[in-house]
Amino acid sequence: MSSSYSVSLAGPAPWGFRLQGGKDFCQPLTISRLTDGGKAVKAGISIGDIILSISGISTEGMNHLEAQNKIKACTGHLSLTLQRPSAVSKVDVHKEQPPEIIKPVPITHPAPSTAHTQ
Repeated sequence: MSSSYSVSLAGPAPWGFRLQGGKDFCQPLTISRLTDGGKAVKAGISIGDIILSISGISTEGMNHLEAQNKIKACTGHLSLTLQRPSAVSKVDVHKEQPPEIIKPVPITHPAPSTAHTQ
């Protein structure tokens, strides 16, 4: 399960995060980088969080430049709704299975031919 949450960052920019993805990249808009001590970190945003809306406007179908422009247009405060992907360990995703054991098969030599050629 993943959970969504909302934050409101007090302006002006910089907001303290970098965006990646968008419709033009066939990927959801996500947080790719955070500035140490920045507004985004202080609000609890994490790398990998998916941006669902910017100032109440859904990001579904939004390309990267549109999202950047929506964020730049927010001068007083920036409201984001984000979704935190669930943390699933690799062990849960791929259940550990014992390695397949391949037993050696003895090599058999063909029996010598009993037919004589003259």
